[in-house]
Amino acid sequence: SAKGNYIIQIENFSQAPDYWLAGSDMKPIERLTDLNEQTKDYKFGNTEFITWSDPDGTKQTGILYTPEDYDSTKKYPMIVYFYETMSQDIFMFYPPAPTTSTINPSMYVSRGYVVFMPDIRYEIGWPGKSCLNIVESGTKYLIDKGVADPERVGVQGHSWGGYQVAYLITQTDIFKCACSETAVANMTSAYTGLRAGVGKPRMFMYESTQSRIGGTLWEKQENYIKNSPLFFLDKVTTPLLSRHSDADEAVPYSQGLELFLGLKRLGKEVWMFNYKGDGHNIKKREIAVDWSRRMDEYFDYYLMGAKRPDWMN
Repeated sequence: SAKGNYIIQIENFSQAPDYWLAGSDMKPIERLTDLNEQTKDYKFGNTEFITWSDPDGTKQTGILYTPEDYDSTKKYPMIVYFYETMSQDIFMFYPPAPTTSTINPSMYVSRGYVVFMPDIRYEIGWPGKSCLNIVESGTKYLIDKGVADPERVGVQGHSWGGYQVAYLITQTDIFKCACSETAVANMTSAYTGLRAGVGKPRMFMYESTQSRIGGTLWEKQENYIKNSPLFFLDKVTTPLLSRHSDADEAVPYSQGLELFLGLKRLGKEVWMFNYKGDGHNIKKREIAVDWSRRMDEYFDYYLMGAKRPDWMN
């Protein structure tokens, strides 16, 4: 405008993105929209960028989400969630809604949880160990700070995050319960599987992209085995809730069965949901509602002392 004013969008964890009139200094003058006014009835919370040192002395980073009425003298039930790097999303607003895959931090802090999202940085060849180092040290840091109740820490992940959760519980008993969705359990069999949605063999993911093994199955056989949860399921002491639907177009459904059947064979506590015909991310709202309820009931049972849901019996 002639006055040098601007229209800007402001968003953070507790404020839905809205448009504001701002001056030439970009400072807000007047709110122009209230696009998500129904959120005024929800409790939200605050975000904090945190740092800690891992056992090697390397600085690590992440986000801590705390409830609106957070009391620093209390210890809270905590859910750890991650994928790769998360801290770029520190100002993201999450509309309260059923999930299509991962926990919704707005829904969890509004119920009295704290949520921790560490940034995972990987050493090529050892993605599992890289994740373990950062997640375990960050969780211990928040326990030592008195933020998280050590008896009430859960973990959740989907897809690449789901793989990492499955790996973590073979290596640590720091979590009271875990939830893993659409995870690769066995890199040696997933390597020769297909990404059915695009019709691509999965080999490229291990050799040069996300799975970060850095070579073929024949060049790096030890890495494929040691990064695969399946071969270490006998070490698991953490209950696991899994979702893997039979029309998954990214991670073969057989991977979910390898994880579930392996744990079952070993007599471990595990529950697996297959929403028949559904995919990698949940497509139908009624399934999202059902899965969100199951996850809430599961975490509330282990971390909040809620009644054990009938489906777990």
